Amino acid sequence: MDINNPPTLQRDDRSQAVGQLQKRLKLQGAQLVADGIFGAITESAVIAFQRRAGLVVDGIAGAKTWAALQGNDCSRLLKERDLVKAAQLLDVELAAIKAVNEVESLGTGFLPNGKPKILFERHIFYRQLQQTDADHAIALATQNPNLVNPKPGGYAGGATEHQRLSNARLIDNDAALAATSWGLFQIMGFHWEKLGYTSVQAYAAAMDVSEREHLAAFVGFIRSDSALHKAMKNRKWGQFARIYNGSDYRRHLYDVRLARAYERHAQPVNSQSRKETT
Repeated sequence: MDINNPPTLQRDDRSQAVGQLQKRLKLQGAQLVADGIFGAITESAVIAFQRRAGLVVDGIAGAKTWAALQGNDCSRLLKERDLVKAAQLLDVELAAIKAVNEVESLGTGFLPNGKPKILFERHIFYRQLQQTDADHAIALATQNPNLVNPKPGGYAGGATEHQRLSNARLIDNDAALAATSWGLFQIMGFHWEKLGYTSVQAYAAAMDVSEREHLAAFVGFIRSDSALHKAMKNRKWGQFARIYNGSDYRRHLYDVRLARAYERHAQPVNSQSRKETT
């Protein structure tokens, strides 16, 4: 198993990776048999560790749980108390916000180099530039179509997206930041004002701080759209996914995944109705 890129493990998984997870949990004091079977006892041990570490409590051993088990600095990561506060601010069930966090977030909001996860959108950059000088935008699209283009694309992924953003900022700093989606929930920079920030620079700076700031931006985004907020509050996952992800949401089963995640998070942890296995 690549410890720098560990698998996400959850209930009913069976693998050598589960056995390694169990061994690490045993080092933290859990009473487990490292049999490679992710059952109720292993899930309880994961939940107990997440609570002690202050992580989001979901019983799923993802990248953040592995990082904490390895003793890495988790101060910038989302905490259970952050989701509790967000649920209160939005007046939604904690299970609902946990479902959205599970399905819509990127798992972790930061790259291994410490920079926030981003995606630079060249077509949004083109649109932003057109607002100030349409002819200049057209000229730039001819000169550098990877950065300025009426069509989406050109994605490099990972840390390379920051290089694309840096190059775009040399053309127009504010427009480039506005044309970038940021952090856990990949909310576009051009939303900065309705999210409650004083400028797009202030929004980008907040995304450098922590996943708590990413969640704060998400809360602001939900609050700014009454239909989206209502859909989340009433657990209308199809409506929520259509507004949040766009009309193509069905192809990626966002609504189905949200509904399933909600049902799981709405159940008491380690529900006795589930088979009690290791």
